[in-house]
Amino acid sequence: MSLRLKTFDISSPKPEEIPLTWIQPGTTVLNCSHDFLSGKVGCASPGVHSSGHIEEEDVSLLAAALRIQNMVSSGRRWLREQQHRRWRLHCLKLQPLSPVPSDIEISRGQTPKAVDVLAKEIGLLADEIEIYGKSKAKVRLSLLERLKDQADGKYVLVAGITPTPLGEGKSTVTIGLVQALTAHLNVNSFACLRQPSQGPTFGVKGGAAGGGYAQVIPMEEFNLHLTGDIHAITAANNLLAAAIDTRILHENTQTDKALYNRLVPLVNGVREFSEIQLARLKKLGINKTNPSTLTEEEMSRFARLDIDPSTITWQRVLDTNDRFLRKITIGQAGTEKGYSRQAQFDIAVASEIMAVLALTDSLTDMKARLGRMVVASDKSGQPVTAEDLGVTGALTVLMKDAIKPTLMQTLEGTPVFVHAGPFANIAHGNSSVLADKIALKLVGEEGFVVTEAGFGADIGMEKFFNIKCRASGLVPNVVVLVATVRALKMHGGGPSVTPGVPLKKEYTEENIQLVADGCCNLQKQIQIAQLFGVPVVVAVNVFKTDTRAEIDLVCELAKRAGAFDAVPCYHWSVGGRGSVDLAQAVREAASKRSRFQFLYDVQLPIVEKIRTIAQAVYGAKDIELSPMAQSKIDRYTEQGFGNLPICMAKTHLSLSHQPDKKGVPKDFILPISDVRASIGAGFIYPLVGTMSTMPGLPTRPCFYDIDLDTETEQVKGLF
Repeated sequence: MSLRLKTFDISSPKPEEIPLTWIQPGTTVLNCSHDFLSGKVGCASPGVHSSGHIEEEDVSLLAAALRIQNMVSSGRRWLREQQHRRWRLHCLKLQPLSPVPSDIEISRGQTPKAVDVLAKEIGLLADEIEIYGKSKAKVRLSLLERLKDQADGKYVLVAGITPTPLGEGKSTVTIGLVQALTAHLNVNSFACLRQPSQGPTFGVKGGAAGGGYAQVIPMEEFNLHLTGDIHAITAANNLLAAAIDTRILHENTQTDKALYNRLVPLVNGVREFSEIQLARLKKLGINKTNPSTLTEEEMSRFARLDIDPSTITWQRVLDTNDRFLRKITIGQAGTEKGYSRQAQFDIAVASEIMAVLALTDSLTDMKARLGRMVVASDKSGQPVTAEDLGVTGALTVLMKDAIKPTLMQTLEGTPVFVHAGPFANIAHGNSSVLADKIALKLVGEEGFVVTEAGFGADIGMEKFFNIKCRASGLVPNVVVLVATVRALKMHGGGPSVTPGVPLKKEYTEENIQLVADGCCNLQKQIQIAQLFGVPVVVAVNVFKTDTRAEIDLVCELAKRAGAFDAVPCYHWSVGGRGSVDLAQAVREAASKRSRFQFLYDVQLPIVEKIRTIAQAVYGAKDIELSPMAQSKIDRYTEQGFGNLPICMAKTHLSLSHQPDKKGVPKDFILPISDVRASIGAGFIYPLVGTMSTMPGLPTRPCFYDIDLDTETEQVKGLF
């Protein structure tokens, strides 16, 4: 006999209110309400006859089973909703104009989606975002826990050839690629970019939001302040700098007892150690928690850091290009009691705290890294850290919001994370590990995350692989190597390129020979990428003065040099539609197996790791260490920091240390003038030649063109 069963919403508190007209004659109705399952009511709904072939006990068991099955189905449905799905993204339409207007005009001509709408489209929950205005939102790290079982998408790095001082459009290619993937091929994709420093924005280079019809919008918000992360880094960095000099002053002017009593003051008649002071006691091997029980010798060890001023490596920072802060004297006021020393300012994005932000993977990890930062050595040669100065907790408080990536969008409404902004020539030059990890979860297994490394592949890409990938554990699938005809002509022997000066005719007229001669730099950068075992797709970022013959030559020579493919890109003039060929090439390359490997073993001595980079990547004959650099290497090795990766600070305008040496310089000796240690970030930081960590302003900075319309409050002149 067949039995027709009908069940209704088991969560309904009043199943008896279901209209009888809904039930077909002869149907057996099982009452699966909470009251029924607890035995408070009968099995059948009022007015409906139960089948005599089903015992009440059997019905009770069946009802319970159905209820459990329903709960399991609901749970599975919820899990499916949390897992990867193709986004239902409303892409914004472009109407490209010719000639192409200025970047800020294009940006202002497109109305971005509300950021909460974008967040919902890509699978973020309402409590996972913190909205800043209409077009920006911080994304909370709790998302990583929710999506921890989600498979990662494909991981793509955009790097470049050795650039001209004008830049060759890596950010523009990055944006054009994700616009092509998502708005034109319907593939989930995320761009992960660095936050631009205000130094270049008001100096030479201008903004970093991309350009033409491949931009992050609103571009003025992207380029100016954003959500305040760089300001938070500046505040934290300078708090630590102030703590160093203040501690030296107080130790120089107080007895052990007076110093101890001020560090552990009486509060309501009671002395207590703070949590960070207890950690210092533990580090010193003093297993006491009552301040009154320390011996005089223990009080002295606890209170005195004995910092050697000549070993201080921690500098103050400012997010402005200011050459006159490269060397200063501090402590000249009479209130500092004769304690003065030479110091300097660095640009804010060169701060180790920026590198910590870019490489951390959690709030707990960031706090630990901040505490490990070495600022100097004491007079016995031991490292002095931020934790020793008692400032770790305060630094973490200042950075608690900066650790969250900022969500924005492209001109075509596809998602972008903007997070961290270390320069590639004086730091490691990559956006944050956290932004990449969150984006890889959000795009799902079939999606793509496209992140950008600063300057040429010899600098930003090398550090991406050897530093960032070691920290994150992520393995890249493809390298997109950006080249321009303009830069290749420069490497082929063309005249110098100077910001603010019109390009010579060699760059605006067809010159096949210059392009051919300059492709040596492109070939070298392809070879560098191949050292790491990752397939390379060359993206030729096309300018309006480039000819078809020049473009075809670059693509042909790139493929001969070992590139998986080489594709001209037109996103600047038409948006994502102009990079569909690039997107298809990247998808095909990503389907191939990556044979990723690091360039060197971190257990090698510091000198050997520096030499490996100099010879294998830059093409140097050998390295030459200054006495200061050798002394620092010896000190860091003795302090136990010899097994860290290397972050070279070198000019971005040449493979060598000499900016005017273009193409592929050979047989040069790479001079290492100094070496610093970024222990919290987790790398050793050699300075090549006369590399400065504070840029200067040119004769005519960008700020001449930047203005505000006081009626409309619109920014003018940004590019």
